[in-house]
Amino acid sequence: MSSIKIECVLLENCRCGESPVWEEASNSLLFVDIPAKKVCRWDSLSKQVQRVTTDASVSSVVLRQSGGYVTTIGTKFCALNWEDQSTTVLATVDKDKKNNRFNDGKVDPAGRYFAGTMAEETAPAILERHQGSLYSLFPDHHVEKYFDQVDISNGLDWSLDHKIFYYIDSLSYSVDAFDYELQTGKICNRRSVYRLEKEEQIPDGMCIDADGKLWVACYNGGRVIRLDPETGKRLQTVKLPVDKTTSCCFGGKDYSEMYVTCARDGMDPEGLIRQPKAGGIFKITGLGVKGIPPYPYAG
Repeated sequence: MSSIKIECVLLENCRCGESPVWEEASNSLLFVDIPAKKVCRWDSLSKQVQRVTTDASVSSVVLRQSGGYVTTIGTKFCALNWEDQSTTVLATVDKDKKNNRFNDGKVDPAGRYFAGTMAEETAPAILERHQGSLYSLFPDHHVEKYFDQVDISNGLDWSLDHKIFYYIDSLSYSVDAFDYELQTGKICNRRSVYRLEKEEQIPDGMCIDADGKLWVACYNGGRVIRLDPETGKRLQTVKLPVDKTTSCCFGGKDYSEMYVTCARDGMDPEGLIRQPKAGGIFKITGLGVKGIPPYPYAG
């Protein structure tokens, strides 16, 4: 086993950092700070951060095949032009639910942008239940809704053979799998592949590695866990020096580094003294496993 090293590479003080995604072309990590309404891009070479402010909560960001990015802002899918910091609405969902917003999102292997919604929280993980839905923005900008009754739509990724879609609705405390059809984007046959243990707390963001194993960030659990979705077993736990770990992705050279986002919101002053790096961006090296590049949105 190589020795695992965890370092805070950016003291960003995110209120709720989320949706890390590696952009190979610029050697950068993109991520969002949801309540601060910011999309951030950290250059791993210069260590500089650029930030774009949005007009509502921004919950996820993805790469776009034609250049620039696409984000989920409020209940809208929006194209983001980094150069002039402008956004263009591509589609809107949940028009009948004024208290809803998007949460996590990710692009599937065919270039569709999957993202789910939730009710606005009154405090972290405290919200009106069953208000959310899971959607996908197709490359032609039409939106499909998969299901509703979601509490907190969260982590998502696809198996390496593109036959399974993995998904987390946080308050179910479960990582679920669906049969997935690459051609159409259809999903069916939902089942649980892993139920979180008490000390693991709330499952949040998720990514897959090049061995087909899942990595789940555990909110309030201060860890990322590696799961085998075929056996339902936890293979590894990596603890971080912050409790509110929110999401993870692979990046860096060969995608051999893991980046983890976290949150400060909901922490009391004593907690912040104990965890001064809360809200920072963490890099984990020495895991001995690599990730796969993110898929760009094809529209």
